[in-house]
Amino acid sequence: MLSRCKVFVLKSLTKDDLVDLLKKTLANSKAFPKLEVDIDDDTLELIGNYANGDARVALNTLEMAVINSTVHDKTAKVNLEDIRQLLNTKSLRYDKNGEEHYNIISALHKSMRNSDTDSAIYWVTRMLEGGEDPLYIARRLVRFASEDIGLADTNALNVAINAFQACQFLGMPECNVHLVETVIYLSVAPKSNATYKALLRAQKDVKKYGNLPVPLQVRNAPTKLMKNLGYGKDYQLAHDYADKLTTMKTVPKEVENSTYYRPTEQGKERLFKQRLEYIEQWHQEHDTK
Repeated sequence: MLSRCKVFVLKSLTKDDLVDLLKKTLANSKAFPKLEVDIDDDTLELIGNYANGDARVALNTLEMAVINSTVHDKTAKVNLEDIRQLLNTKSLRYDKNGEEHYNIISALHKSMRNSDTDSAIYWVTRMLEGGEDPLYIARRLVRFASEDIGLADTNALNVAINAFQACQFLGMPECNVHLVETVIYLSVAPKSNATYKALLRAQKDVKKYGNLPVPLQVRNAPTKLMKNLGYGKDYQLAHDYADKLTTMKTVPKEVENSTYYRPTEQGKERLFKQRLEYIEQWHQEHDTK
């Protein structure tokens, strides 16, 4: 479709653009009929700065300032103090259903992944100040804890879920601090996507081989017929062995040599790696016997 269309990319207006627009508006006799507006350049620049690239916000602010100003001899006097009282927060461009929404959540996610703590705090604050649903942010933090931290910090998912529950119980604005605390924790935590990659590798094999049969030795045999068919035959209970390990095969032959989980050296995942290396060595010593 794009190849058949002419695409226009709209960008935010600069402060100078907005000040120029405000001056042209004031020069137009239809803007404030029968009224002279006395406002200096510093005040116009303040409005332009607060509008944050949005011409509608700038014009609405100017209109509100004039309406609430002191009028003497058909002249409305607007000064810096009037604007400061009118604008206690800068207008934030944040469309919860538009591109900026996805841009900022992407920036938050990637800042945490990069362990850029202050950047992550900035982006989550932008979302909260823009009116984002805290539960949406909390859900993304749970996802991040699973996909980007994983077993490198086994407490990260608990912290994220606690944040989600806090948002459910408290709501805005009480849960905001808890969300920021969680963002800080996840940003500082060691990172590993080994679990996420393990899932992708396993999904690839599932799609490749389809519904492979479960080996008989690891099937339950709740009926006599199943037992006669060999269900559960040669099953080895790991608890009955000194190392809690057995030579029993637990997957179909087609995927017997597949390695899905490849732990990193990050955080607690180093312990998982050491344990897996021990298990692999044990099998090398016992499987051929």
